[in-house]
Amino acid sequence: MMRVVFFISMTIFLTGCGSRKKNITISKTREEISQVELQNAKTNQTLIFSNTTEYIEFFKAKAINEMRLFGIPASITLAQGILESGSGRGRLARQANNHFGIKCHDWTGPRIFHDDDTEQECFRKYDNPNQSYRDHSLFLANRRRYENLFKHNSNDYKSWARGLKKAGYATDPKYAHKLIALIERYELYRYDTKNKKDKTQFEFDEITYTVIKGDTLYSISKRYNTSVEAIKSVNKLSSNELEIGQKLKIVK
Repeated sequence: MMRVVFFISMTIFLTGCGSRKKNITISKTREEISQVELQNAKTNQTLIFSNTTEYIEFFKAKAINEMRLFGIPASITLAQGILESGSGRGRLARQANNHFGIKCHDWTGPRIFHDDDTEQECFRKYDNPNQSYRDHSLFLANRRRYENLFKHNSNDYKSWARGLKKAGYATDPKYAHKLIALIERYELYRYDTKNKKDKTQFEFDEITYTVIKGDTLYSISKRYNTSVEAIKSVNKLSSNELEIGQKLKIVK
């Protein structure tokens, strides 16, 4: 009888140990996948951001470019992206690359259904986040209900925030206040000064960096305030693999 009890106890113990080990392996794999997705964010459909600051760093150049083309303050674009997408972590951003909560309206492309003001409303679905950022600019620029927004200066983020609420972009009565709070918390207004007359946009610094143990393209890009894709493009890299001692050109 004692032998039977001992055998059963050992079986339960070993089974439990096996389960814990499996969970650790799964957790580690998910973490590794997240890092790979972030490093390849320009080409992957799903972007993984651990916090709002990371989201801003990734999309600020895109928001500035949209401002130069359409006159929409970069701070407004970034604040709306943060608020509407949950800094890239919301379902619409993850599954549809929709960072601005734009519904279908006259959209004829791919779509996704999501509970919002009512159940299972139709939202636009994009191939990548860049399409979402461009469609956001076009959405505001091509609709008469938003035409008064463009009477404001591109560095007047408060008037733009209030104008968006007045024009009915969102039903939340505190929408303008939330946008302004985000802009001031993260100092997004700094990017509204990056207009076409900013001479510094054409001034670059180029350095040569030697890869050391533990380096990744992502860690290097964060260190020098650039992007993984920029490093890969300048150095004509086809993958994210690095070798210790490898020389990389970094354009800041």
